[in-house]
Amino acid sequence: MFLAFALPAWLAAMRHRWAAARLTPADRSVLWLYLLTRVSLWITAHFARWLFPDRSGTRAAAPVLAPFQHWDANHYLHIARDGYFPAGSGPWTSGWDNREAFFPGYPVLLRAVHTVVPDWTAAGLLISFVAGAVAVLALARIARAYLPEDAAGHRTAVLFLLSPCAVFLAAGYTEALFLAFALPAWLAAMRHRWAAAAVLTALGTTVRVSGLFLAAAIGLLFLLSVRAGEGRRTWRSAGWTLLPALPPAAYSWYLHAHTGDWMAWKHAQERGWYRTFHTPWEAWANTWTGAFGGTQSTGYAFMFQAELAAMLVGLALVALLVRRRRWPEVVYVALSLWALGTSYWYTSIPRATLLWWPLWIGLAALSLRRPWFRTAYLCVAAPVTTLVALTFLTGRWAG
Repeated sequence: MFLAFALPAWLAAMRHRWAAARLTPADRSVLWLYLLTRVSLWITAHFARWLFPDRSGTRAAAPVLAPFQHWDANHYLHIARDGYFPAGSGPWTSGWDNREAFFPGYPVLLRAVHTVVPDWTAAGLLISFVAGAVAVLALARIARAYLPEDAAGHRTAVLFLLSPCAVFLAAGYTEALFLAFALPAWLAAMRHRWAAAAVLTALGTTVRVSGLFLAAAIGLLFLLSVRAGEGRRTWRSAGWTLLPALPPAAYSWYLHAHTGDWMAWKHAQERGWYRTFHTPWEAWANTWTGAFGGTQSTGYAFMFQAELAAMLVGLALVALLVRRRRWPEVVYVALSLWALGTSYWYTSIPRATLLWWPLWIGLAALSLRRPWFRTAYLCVAAPVTTLVALTFLTGRWAG
């Protein structure tokens, strides 16, 4: 319900804001880069369905959109098509898919777009395509606000779009849509437009629980602006900081009405993805065993190794942000790491790196100061990004 009312207002505000600001040459350069990387990914998907068929000896390629019909994309499709509890089924049903673990923002939008685009997978790809363009443009503008160099926005976009898990920005996943809300929200908060930031963050909380981490960071940014001396005028906007809590509260109420459990989404994650609470050192030890203990097949072991590497990157990022006293960004990334690093073992941390915009801006800053770093990054990232893309597009992402 919140999304139905807030989304048109957000789209109207964004249309007015982009029209008023107009696209600068730097913006157009970023969007061209975005389009070229999408074409590159679609070419990879096309060849993947011919070169890596599901069964050996097959004489026909998989359908055109088949490479994108994997894992969470199917969960969102089922929710959008059938709802959360079709025909009275639910957690009490044998073989239940724990779909209530996924927040409703993306499925609601997917269902709306499907009324225009008949194919479910194509509808999801269209959402990610448009949302990704909004996200990368906002990221470039944030980078230009942080860094003095003229090339900051373009450089940040390059590193972000060629990051190891960039394929998930194009698939029917929530990363692109969340960033399309979160990054403009952060940009609005940087400009002390608290009402716009709150509405955009609230839309983000309909998509992912990460929206609450963003809300905490923007709340701290608000308090710091008050401390800096903006005074009574800023305090008048304090109520807006509570708005992002409403969508998760409404979703919890909806789940309670159907299951009797206020935290049904969290318990679904625990059942389906081993997200029961464990101390950070237990989670690290269990992930390390999965990566190097010989307990998993090579495919799964590789995934656990990627989880460990992403956790180390996140911890290094938090340490750097603390050193720079970027406290709101510290809150956002640290809460994300805590949520992902206190399960039985690590899950989805490499994908979460896409949501850590301070990481990509920081890498861009380093590459602008040390030109050799861009070359080194691209030499490492290009094969890893291609490998991860092929792993997902051929249905081998989770081992």
